[in-house]
Order: sequence, then C-alpha cells, then structure tokens
Amino acid sequence: MFVKSTVKYIQSLSHKKQRDTDGVFIAEGPKLVEELLSVATVTPREIFATAEWASAHSKYKECISVIDDVSLSRISSLSTPNQVLALFTKPVFGQAFQPGQKLSLLLDAIQDPGNLGTIIRTADWFGIDHIFCSPETADQYNPKVVQSTMGSISRVQVHYTDLTTLIDSFPGEPVFAAALGGKDLYEVKAPSHGFLIIGNESKGISQELLLKASTKITIPGKGRVESLNASVAAAIILAAWTH
Repeated sequence: MFVKSTVKYIQSLSHKKQRDTDGVFIAEGPKLVEELLSVATVTPREIFATAEWASAHSKYKECISVIDDVSLSRISSLSTPNQVLALFTKPVFGQAFQPGQKLSLLLDAIQDPGNLGTIIRTADWFGIDHIFCSPETADQYNPKVVQSTMGSISRVQVHYTDLTTLIDSFPGEPVFAAALGGKDLYEVKAPSHGFLIIGNESKGISQELLLKASTKITIPGKGRVESLNASVAAAIILAAWTH
C-alpha cells in the first residue's frame, strides 16, 4: 500500500535541507532513471514505478515499489508524470580536482535551476570534469536541475565554495571571465587549462570576482540583444575552446 508518509517524505525531498540530511535526490522519467541506473557513481535507494516499467526492469525488483498512475502523480513534480520516479544516493567520485590539466567552470550565483542543469549537461558534452559554484548558485540536486542534466549529474563533479578563495588557492591557473567589453572570444587562444567564470543571469559576474580574471572574453554578436543566456554563453565558449 502506498501510504501517506511515503508521499510526504518524497515531497519533502523538494527541499535542500532534507536532501542533504538523507544524501539522496529525485530523478523522474524512464530516460533519466535508466541513464542513472547505468552508471557506477550513484546507487538507487528506492524506485516507484508503474507495473509496465517494473516488469521490464525486474533486475531492480528489490528496490522497486509498483504503484499506479494516480499514486505516481501524487509524488511527481512533472506536469505529466512518466512511468517511474527514483531516489538515488548522491554521486561519489574518485578523482579530485587537479590544477593544470583541464578547463573548469566557475558559476557565480547562477540561480535558475534550468540554466544550471543545462550548463552541467553542456559541460559533460565538452568533457569538463569539474564545475565550481558560489554558495548563491542553485542546488545541483534541485529536481529541476537534475531533470535538465539528463544524467550528466552523475559524471560532472559540482562543488560549492567561495570562488575568490578557490582562485587564490591555485595561482597557476589562468582565469577567464565571460563579460561585456572583453577580448573577442575567437581571437583568444583556446586554453589547455584554467577557470572560466560564468556570471549571474541578470547581474553578471560580481566585481570582486571579475578583478580576479586574467582575461575577459566576449562573444561577438550582430544583433541588439544586450546579453546571452548564461547556459548559452557557456555552450558557445566551450564549443570554441574544446574542439
């Protein structure tokens, strides 16, 4: 029987405090859940699924609870619930950050969960291993972020820290800031390693952090829009620098 306490608990995981306490996050839908089941960095804690999905994934029967569509809609955060909702342990990675090897992203107060999730997914596509977020950035385990990553949350290490302190800790790493009035992106030699700062959706990069940048870069445009979406800007820069 699908009891009210289960519904209440799953709903509580929409709050960061509860996710942090229990070390779990929510994933929904067959594509995302199956992607996460295929990797070693996360482990399914509980899976709530329709009979059809459960029958096709019997190897996970020990942690599957079969529920009907009405019950699934009660625990889902999606506008159209889709077959399965799973609780996974937060990913455990074996490799720590090593300076001087690759480009890493620094996200300064990215607050839109969709933007953050898209940036994580984009970073995964371009082979970025580490993303460092300011404490004001949206939580990577927010259900909307998790959905937007489409599984990349299990492959890209996301850290939360003071970004100025981080930069000071690695004085050998070049620091690039995506900002207006900088050098043309396509005239800057692609770096083999370093930090790339992407700023807040409306305020951009904080002045304190901007002062830490060794090079400011700007994506050239021909239209009249003042700025690009943060996730779009990150994608354009990474596409230019990681080909």
